[in-house]
Amino acid sequence: MGGAGVRRIRRVTHAQGMGESGLAKLIELNAFHAGGDAAMAIGLAGTLFFAVPSGEARGRVALYLLITMAPFAVVAPLIGPFLDRFRRGRRWAIGSTMAVRAFFCWVMAGGVATGALWLYPLVFGCLIASKAHNVTRAAAVPRLLPDGVALVTANSRISLAGSIGAGVVGAAAGGLAYFGPQWPLRFAFVVFAAGTVAAILLPARVDSAEGEEDVRIADIGRRLRGISPSIGLALRANVAFRVLSGFLLMFMAFLLREVPLPGWSATVQVGAVVGAAGAGNLVGTALGALARARRPELVVSVLLGVTAVVAALAATFYGLVTVAVLAFAAGFAQQAGKLSLDALIQHEVPESVRTSVFARSETLIQLAWVVGGGIGIVLPLIPQLGLGLCAAGLAAGLVVVLRAPRGSASTPAEALRTPTGAADR
Repeated sequence: MGGAGVRRIRRVTHAQGMGESGLAKLIELNAFHAGGDAAMAIGLAGTLFFAVPSGEARGRVALYLLITMAPFAVVAPLIGPFLDRFRRGRRWAIGSTMAVRAFFCWVMAGGVATGALWLYPLVFGCLIASKAHNVTRAAAVPRLLPDGVALVTANSRISLAGSIGAGVVGAAAGGLAYFGPQWPLRFAFVVFAAGTVAAILLPARVDSAEGEEDVRIADIGRRLRGISPSIGLALRANVAFRVLSGFLLMFMAFLLREVPLPGWSATVQVGAVVGAAGAGNLVGTALGALARARRPELVVSVLLGVTAVVAALAATFYGLVTVAVLAFAAGFAQQAGKLSLDALIQHEVPESVRTSVFARSETLIQLAWVVGGGIGIVLPLIPQLGLGLCAAGLAAGLVVVLRAPRGSASTPAEALRTPTGAADR
């Protein structure tokens, strides 16, 4: 059954010429990337959240966000310019991000049971490596895109492979967690080690310098100022979605743990909310290709408006069903918005600074998630207050997006419809 499932997945990843172009290997590589991150998160979650009282857990998670994200805010903007200087070695850059995480996970497995503070710098290193992987992989997609395949379609399949990898590996890691938090981390080591080999075996076209233009680091800022306003619009929407996602995860996790709804255990309720968000993310990935048939600015506005209404309903009629629907809407909006943003950057941004733009956008939306999560940690655990703030924040985000200037460059809709071959030429 496992072999049949793998063959079926490979037929999908190799369809439309993706096998011949080498994009299939990049798609499958993302399953190792997301699966390893999921196993690592499960190994750490047992120490940070579930194994301690609720009040102490809030402090630990807040400390985790502070120690990992404060230096990330400083270091992350340097990732793009650094990778822009090594565009001809992308396979080794991607492989290095896997190898670093494999090593750190093996080291963390030796001390995760103690919850010692020295674990946090290693978690920070894994976070940096994960974001560097995302940036480098996204910049490599146009090199492997077959003729006739839109960027948003390729990004959707990459994200779908990541979701499948995270689900399969996460389920296995969850079973291993029964024997102790160190075992999911050791399993993550195995997954990342396999991903390192898969990255090195990517097609040589990933390292191709054809059509590229060298740019000095001092000139990157000038190049970035010429980016289309449509990318700024998509980025603003993604910031709103990530703030909502971070807030909802942290706020509802602690709320349902401390004041669970009647009828189900706190663990089941938290799992239902997280599962609904994951389902929304998966549906957004599967339907991502449909976005190219619509005006992205209209799609983004509709998503913001719908999630604001759902948040208001969840605040008014607070219950597990309404909260799960809000989590589904948040997951769907987050994934649909990210696919559109990636396709816009891949189409409209010159190769010479593309990784810099990806790095800056990844940094901003990651920090937005942390801001949302931080608010969810410190806010009083009153459901109407928290969900009402969600609705108000999304409504404010909708106003910002509607008032944002529209560029005269190629429209986002054209960017999502056009394969990147023309852009590279």
